[in-house]
Amino acid sequence: MQKSQVTIKQIAQELGVSISTVSRALQNHPRIGLRTKEQVFAVAKKLNYVPNPAAILLKKNRTSTIGVVLPQLAEEFFSQAITGIEDVISEKGYNVVISQSRDSLERENRAIKSFISSRVDGVIASISAETTQYYQFRELENYGVPIVFFDRVPKDVRVNKVRGNIVEAAYESIAFLEARGVRRIAILNGPASLEICDERLMGYWNALKQLGLPVVQQYIKSTDLSREDTSKKIDELLAMEEPPEAVLCFNDYVALYAMQQCKQRGIVPNKDILFVSFANLPITAYLDNPPLASVEQFAYQMGEKAAQLLLQIIDAPDDSVLEPQDIVIDTKLVVH
Repeated sequence: MQKSQVTIKQIAQELGVSISTVSRALQNHPRIGLRTKEQVFAVAKKLNYVPNPAAILLKKNRTSTIGVVLPQLAEEFFSQAITGIEDVISEKGYNVVISQSRDSLERENRAIKSFISSRVDGVIASISAETTQYYQFRELENYGVPIVFFDRVPKDVRVNKVRGNIVEAAYESIAFLEARGVRRIAILNGPASLEICDERLMGYWNALKQLGLPVVQQYIKSTDLSREDTSKKIDELLAMEEPPEAVLCFNDYVALYAMQQCKQRGIVPNKDILFVSFANLPITAYLDNPPLASVEQFAYQMGEKAAQLLLQIIDAPDDSVLEPQDIVIDTKLVVH
């Protein structure tokens, strides 16, 4: 039996207010106080009442604000991406509100709820290491708030996203090492919850098989991206009876953590064991011993594209039907 549709009257009865108050609150009417609006939207969400007219009106009553949630601003990759986002957004008269998840699902959820309460016009996101589902982002869609993901994008969900060509980049990295005569190659990957980790692993596997390199399951390690866990995993690789000759790392930070651990064990990075990584961060130019090579992912351009796509969605006519876009940016292996 089909469940009857929730009405504005039911929301009004739940809150003990008039139907007109609920109607105006759903239309973001200036005569309705913020507290009342928040209560109305909370009950609407609880009762699964998400009328299309409300979403349209929310979209029309713009705040000229874009929300951005990402893992860590301290990481140069995300700082560069933010610069690209701001350059595009500010030119169109929008403000940017930035929130860091710090790879915590709880913090990411709080950011999303804050964006909804603030009535942002759109959201750009790079998901946390703990994010395994897309349901929390559905709340944005329910309120008519468009969202574009970049770099770290949800798995197996048709959404608007901007990402690098990671599979090809990982393959190219292994081919680079194989051309130098290296055969035993490990991978220090990130959390299995991230699609970009699957893509790194796929490129790694493809290269090993097609180039005839030995496939050793023990050479595949996943880290939570912290210094502590990365140090533990590189120690496990170094303790093997036949340790790898080279390691492909999730990013430059993971490579630097692993290389530092090697130094503490008296092993000379990029001499006794080689390192290749992702991101090609500017900071590596100031290191005496940077990774042998790093994949340039063009973070600034990724941020630009994500912002341009979001504005395109925001400016689209209300009655238009837009198919989710998957924009792939080419990468480049940079040899140091």
